[in-house]
Amino acid sequence: MTSLDLKQIQINSAINLLSRGEISQALESVQDLFKIYPDDPLLFNISGACYAGLGRLDDAIRSYKIAISIKPDYAKAHFNLAGSFQDLGQLDSAVKSYEKTLEIDPDYAEAHNNLGNVFKELKKNDDAVQSYEKALVINPGYVEAQYSLGLTLQDIGQFEAAIKYYKMVLTIKPEFADAYNNLGIAYLDLDQLDEAVKSYNSAINLKPDFVEAINNLGITFYKLNQLEDALNCYEQVLKLNPNFADAYNNIGIVLIDLGQLDEAVKSCKKALKLNPDHLEANNNIGNAFKKLLLKHEAIKFYERAIAIKPDDVSAFANLASILIDLKRLDEALEIYQSPIIQNSNLDFILGQLLHTKMYLSIWDDLPNELNVLRKKINNGEKALSPFALLALIDDPDLQRKNAEIYANDLPLTNQGLPRISSYPKHERIRIGYFSADFRDHPVSALTAELYELHDRSQFEIYAFSYGPDSKDETNLQIKAGVDHFYDIFKMSYVDAVKLSRSFEIDIAVDLGGFTADSRMEIFAMSAAPIQISYIGYLGTMGASYYDYLIADKITIPKKNQKYYSEKIAYLPSYQVNNSKQKIPDTLFTRNDLGLPEEGFIFCCFNNSYKITPTTFDSWVRILKKVVGSVLLVYAENDSAKINLIKEIVARGINSNRIIFGKRLSKTKYLARYRVADLFLDTLPFNAATTASDALRMGLPVLTCLGNSFASRMGASLLSSVNLPELITTTQEEYESFAIELALDPEKFKVIKDKLVNNLPSAPLYNTLLFTKHLESSYSAMYEKYHQGLDPDHIYIK
Repeated sequence: MTSLDLKQIQINSAINLLSRGEISQALESVQDLFKIYPDDPLLFNISGACYAGLGRLDDAIRSYKIAISIKPDYAKAHFNLAGSFQDLGQLDSAVKSYEKTLEIDPDYAEAHNNLGNVFKELKKNDDAVQSYEKALVINPGYVEAQYSLGLTLQDIGQFEAAIKYYKMVLTIKPEFADAYNNLGIAYLDLDQLDEAVKSYNSAINLKPDFVEAINNLGITFYKLNQLEDALNCYEQVLKLNPNFADAYNNIGIVLIDLGQLDEAVKSCKKALKLNPDHLEANNNIGNAFKKLLLKHEAIKFYERAIAIKPDDVSAFANLASILIDLKRLDEALEIYQSPIIQNSNLDFILGQLLHTKMYLSIWDDLPNELNVLRKKINNGEKALSPFALLALIDDPDLQRKNAEIYANDLPLTNQGLPRISSYPKHERIRIGYFSADFRDHPVSALTAELYELHDRSQFEIYAFSYGPDSKDETNLQIKAGVDHFYDIFKMSYVDAVKLSRSFEIDIAVDLGGFTADSRMEIFAMSAAPIQISYIGYLGTMGASYYDYLIADKITIPKKNQKYYSEKIAYLPSYQVNNSKQKIPDTLFTRNDLGLPEEGFIFCCFNNSYKITPTTFDSWVRILKKVVGSVLLVYAENDSAKINLIKEIVARGINSNRIIFGKRLSKTKYLARYRVADLFLDTLPFNAATTASDALRMGLPVLTCLGNSFASRMGASLLSSVNLPELITTTQEEYESFAIELALDPEKFKVIKDKLVNNLPSAPLYNTLLFTKHLESSYSAMYEKYHQGLDPDHIYIK
């Protein structure tokens, strides 16, 4: 045996000790060999590996550097040096050493792979992809490179390509549970949910305690609206790992969607106990508090989320949304216009921005924004809430598309509830009114008397309230006016549905629709065999679970039925009113309201978001033609007032000709109408309660007939007081008639006298007559249902 053979045997012995994990013995052996071979680069490389295995990375680096100083083209030593730099987090040095390795040996596949790993850590994903691809050119079956390339492609959003590499990995290594988990994540990102479920199940079959995969499976079930399955997954995760904060947060998300808000808060707080910096948990607690109407508490948690991640889009958007609820519109707008939001592709964010700007009367880029909005809706994108669209675009076809997009986005599930079996015919038809607004609110101002006027020999009236128990005058009137009143504010959606079903409610009436704090989820689960949308939202709900929409032939002409997913229940007039509304004794003078002693007074008390530039242009042209006239409007926000003044001045009108009315108590608000001469309606979102209030006080309302429900309300109300002459069909006609009435006192007096004379007998304020018409429609729906017929349009004469 030669000395070289003996040396190789000794070195191999040290390498074997190292490979078996007997690192200290390997290092001792190498140190003994140094006495014989003090300048051998291989021994320095091996000693470096031993030091690295012992965690002594600085010693490892010194050894590798000595090896390289002895043999500068020693590729393996450069490779190992790079690895130690990488372990120390000295990534730039690691890159240089890997690049030196590849300069010496361009076909070193592991060096290409590891360089890719370093680039990935440095967020240089394109460079990482190139390195992995080079490794695979050299070694096409290199599983680690395939897997790392899949991960990197997934990180940069190339999900299809990532899937290809995960499948390559699994062909070679079918027992690789992590690859199945990441394959599932890629499918989830592509919204291929069934494939994601299969992948996660494969990962879990290989590794039953794989909590990340089980949690991901729960997330996928959640996206599939299989909420019970999602909860089961999250609970299984917590059995395996009680400290898995994400699972508590995910349970909270499901509970929010189920309406179990207090429980949702508790679950998310458990996540925060484990991880106080859990971004999503803070955000979700904010969401739950918002639904619980604890808005200031919600803000605290949104702000905590932002403190954790100052560029978190969701937390900022949620904060802006609640600031709108609190009328802090300028702050909300600042958030929506921030680069964080503007550079995001967050769902519905364009609509939120537009609606906020309309509240503040900011119209700077409105035509372009509306064009973008139309394109998004026509492309099926989630652009804005259906309610916000009513005030922007008078197109019932677009409104239906948008409602369907919004309704389909809701996380709806029947939660295992069976379909309602046919109830027996009841002695009295059971009507359930559902609302968040059984309080001092425009909807209840209109409907409060309706409940008490129902014919109790034929109808039994239930109210289900998911709003605040305000105990104000309207709230108490409604409680006294129904047969049964149930506060379901903190009840889960499924329990609310079970409650309704337990009473065998025949007809459930949604008085909120797409308005604030509504609960479509209850109707999606079928609270009753017949479900109706009425008065709160003036358009289609775009959902299959609403059977009827209450309207009249003016608000929805027959030719427009195709734009409504519901069948239409046609009443002679769509709007209920309160015949008991007292006419106030208060008599204001012009001086009391800051109005000039002389001149014609036009007014509009619609919300500022209903004032479009087109409508405002009409008002300005009217003011220019009617010398000495003024415009009395309502704007809740100081910025809106400033902007409206700016707009009127820009159009050549003195700022003193626009006067802002204050928020007043109900009686004073009504009394103020007596001082004005003519109410100018808005388009495309007409006045509703404000119009019927004005007419009740003897103030003529001039409207322009549009195409959608919301743009035809004014015409319906005027027909119900027999004043069709105040219904115009074009902006030009609207303007010319307003000018004519203001300049022709005799003609104006004829109109005003006619209104005053019509009021005592006007169907609009005959609540008993309206109730009988509504009951006739209920009876017709009920009979169709019990005859086994599908819902169809109903016409009440």
